[in-house]
Amino acid sequence: MKIGILGTGQIAQTMARTLAQMPGVERRAVASRDPAKAKAFAERFGFEIAYGSYEELARDGEIDLVYVATPHSRHFEDALLCLTHGRGVLCEKAFTVNAAEAETLARTAREKGVFLAEAMWPRYMPSRKIVRDLLASGEIGRVYHMSANYCAPLTRVERLMQPELAGGALLDLGVYGLNFALMHFGRDIARIDTTVRMTDTGVDGSEVVVLTYADGRMATLTHSLFVSGDSNVSFFGDKGRLVVDHVANPRAALLYDAQGRLRRRVDMPPQITGYEYEAAECVARIEAGERESLSMPLSETLFLMRLLDELRSRWGFVYPKEKI
Repeated sequence: MKIGILGTGQIAQTMARTLAQMPGVERRAVASRDPAKAKAFAERFGFEIAYGSYEELARDGEIDLVYVATPHSRHFEDALLCLTHGRGVLCEKAFTVNAAEAETLARTAREKGVFLAEAMWPRYMPSRKIVRDLLASGEIGRVYHMSANYCAPLTRVERLMQPELAGGALLDLGVYGLNFALMHFGRDIARIDTTVRMTDTGVDGSEVVVLTYADGRMATLTHSLFVSGDSNVSFFGDKGRLVVDHVANPRAALLYDAQGRLRRRVDMPPQITGYEYEAAECVARIEAGERESLSMPLSETLFLMRLLDELRSRWGFVYPKEKI
């Protein structure tokens, strides 16, 4: 399976290191709008070809799958380019800026008959099943509530502070908590409550989202670019609680009894970076002649994107279309 990477930033480098340690994949090409960056990336990570434009990579008929690792504001444009040229796409989160863009990508993939998936890595990890099984075991009893936090002082990161770059806490951090809620509580949301604090530059800097489900369960999600904090997910039951140590990349789950005493710790399997699971599933699905991921089907991506749109509509926040 020949894989190309579109973009040369930090997340692209992480995927490149991952692919180098995976059997059955070939590092075919990397593309950057700066030819020197593409060349340096290819040499550093062992890619066969360095392209000085995204169009050149998209036209490379040897590539089976393109990992789109550009900023959020470019995901739609870059993924569409690859799909239009018949390349399969694994696009980083947040998948697009809004649901309309996501729907266009899904429609294009269907029309072209090519693979398309969102790189929401917790969806693909073994930790997903481990957490699901722990909740189903009844050890913490009936689950009534979950909370997920993802807060980090990131206001000095220009990309996250600029509306024209699709910045803000929601697309960068908030998608993880929302994803965790959808993974483990589902889609049957009866009510959404939310509040936000905007930055001086005009993006969402901090928000709280409360999802109330039809069966009465609740999910409270907190994301912020202003402050440091834990990145835990906690599930609260009538017999105890389950704490997952990281909302994006879980390494351990801890079970506590109703008195707050630690009963046991469940460690997640060793990993390369965590990106190997999404890459491996995409390879397997493409080799099987399939066009979507099983772990993150397009229906889930579209539901999440529509939820993001709904939250921003509550805040009266729309990215400047003429700049994105």
